[in-house]
Amino acid sequence: MASTKAGRNGSVTLVALLGVAVFLNYVDRGAIGIAAPLMTAELKLDPEAFGLVLSAFFWVYAPVQLVVGWLCDRFSVYRLMAAGVLLWAAATAATGFVAGFTSLLLARVLLGVGETIAFPGASKIIARHVPPERRGMANAALSLGIALGPAAGTLAGGLILASLGWRAIFLAFGVVTLLWLAPWFGATGKLARSETPEGEAVPMAALIGKWPLWSMSIAHVASNYVFYFLLGWLPLFLVNSRGLAITEMTVLATLGYAAQAIAALGFGILSDSWTRAGRPEAVIRRWMMAGGQLVAGLAVLGIAFARGPLELGIVLCLAGIATGALSLNTYAVAQMFAGPRAAGTWVGIQNAIGNTSGIFGPIVTGIIVKHLGYTTAFAVTAVVAVAGALWWVVGVPAIREVDLD
Repeated sequence: MASTKAGRNGSVTLVALLGVAVFLNYVDRGAIGIAAPLMTAELKLDPEAFGLVLSAFFWVYAPVQLVVGWLCDRFSVYRLMAAGVLLWAAATAATGFVAGFTSLLLARVLLGVGETIAFPGASKIIARHVPPERRGMANAALSLGIALGPAAGTLAGGLILASLGWRAIFLAFGVVTLLWLAPWFGATGKLARSETPEGEAVPMAALIGKWPLWSMSIAHVASNYVFYFLLGWLPLFLVNSRGLAITEMTVLATLGYAAQAIAALGFGILSDSWTRAGRPEAVIRRWMMAGGQLVAGLAVLGIAFARGPLELGIVLCLAGIATGALSLNTYAVAQMFAGPRAAGTWVGIQNAIGNTSGIFGPIVTGIIVKHLGYTTAFAVTAVVAVAGALWWVVGVPAIREVDLD
């Protein structure tokens, strides 16, 4: 009993630190959106150029996922996490010194390389240390990070932007991220020294032929398209199209992310309770994903036509609730399909494909905004979200661990 309790306490510590890592991941990744109103003016970036800068992060983030996921199933995932965080913290701080389009592009590329470790590494550790009846809350910790990162980043970044300028945002955020390494080394030092594989590593080729992996990757494209659209373009839309002051934009955007965090926690509790009661875990996760995509589409469309702060606040909260369901279950379902042996490689491949929406999405949005306006960009994003809801009904097969032998 004592060893079981110790193991549970250890897994709770690991999951908490992973949640903080994802939190910092999204603080640093989303900083450019907060800095955009002043950064784009100082660096003379038009919407198309800014779209390219947002896209640059994903030029390496998506394909390098393949390599990083493969590494997580074969080498020390705990040390790989530390190396990735160190690199992305340095890239974040370096963004505060960029002088123009080219150096900003390079900083975003380096940030993309560092941040590739977050989800393959976290999924590998959760699949290894967390049982099914606690999978919901473990992934809720990651989802809280996905939500609270932009929320805290928006709030803190907006305040820094208003008082110290956009460069100070990146310097402050990079230094804070470096501090995470101290507790991580303390919690994982022994694990890293005694780490043993779950069994023979699953070759990437054995996964590529599995339809569940492709179906999940397509679903991931749809959910990421919506999330990255809001993460990258919402601050500019609220300031430039709706005429809000930076402080008003900060409050409204933070409200949406706060709703996302609360929803992720609630959905995590609900899904674990459902599973402990003996009901099929797959059922609740599938329908939370389908419902989340549908609500996200409706909320995105609502943002485009909302006028006053009250209307904007309501639809942003709806978007946050939907995103909370999506961020929680996307990786939980991947862990169910892959199992502990292949979780790193599976999530690496799924993330590589899923994050292609981060490559083409900002470019497409930049072109649409420049030539057709924000309303059309929001309408396109809503269509993608609704298509994702339909895909979860007809495209994703029965959710159970795939036979990899």
